[in-house]
Amino acid sequence: MASSADVHVRICGQEIIKYDLEIKALIQDIRDCPGPQPALRELNAQVKEKFNQLRLRIQDLEQMAREQDREMDRQSIQAETESQRRQMLSNQTAWRKSNLACKLAIDSLEKHELLREGENPSTRQRKVTKESLVETSSNITDNLMSMSRMMAEQVKQSEDSIGTLATSSKTVQETNDEFRNMTGTIHLGRKLILKYNRRELTDKLLIFLALALFFGTVLYILKKRLFPFI
Repeated sequence: MASSADVHVRICGQEIIKYDLEIKALIQDIRDCPGPQPALRELNAQVKEKFNQLRLRIQDLEQMAREQDREMDRQSIQAETESQRRQMLSNQTAWRKSNLACKLAIDSLEKHELLREGENPSTRQRKVTKESLVETSSNITDNLMSMSRMMAEQVKQSEDSIGTLATSSKTVQETNDEFRNMTGTIHLGRKLILKYNRRELTDKLLIFLALALFFGTVLYILKKRLFPFI
């Protein structure tokens, strides 16, 4: 029967996979988004929420790895954690690319609309177009700032991952050193046991020879006493 810790690890892994698939689907929606800007903002808000949930579950999985009793289980879960973290970084890169592609498509569409409306201009249409351009510029600036913050977070997460890997490598090295020391101790004990066994065999042989000599001497004395003329 699986332990409670194994069940929690499996559930956490399933939730990570679920969030990963949902993020991929939203990124595809962003790539195919025809606009307008509010629709794109709504999709980006959903992606941010999913990324936050995914990041928390990856942190939970990393904590579960630290709580494992067996080194093999700990290393296995840590490897899975790093794999999911790399997948998350890949999704974030795809998210940025999809955003840029979508914004370029929306900007191109708005420019096309602007040129088309320029054939029959009016004051109200120009005002609406200017407001739309200002909003678009503001949104692009906000998104670039958001992406900059995400990149900073990714750098920090990468540094944390490197630190975790270094700690794991140090733990493995210390375990190997302990195994080597135990192996040396076992070999020394084996040599001592073999030496003791040889000494015991030698002592038994000496005792046997001493008893044989003793009984031989007794028989000789008895023979001389009982049969002096033989």
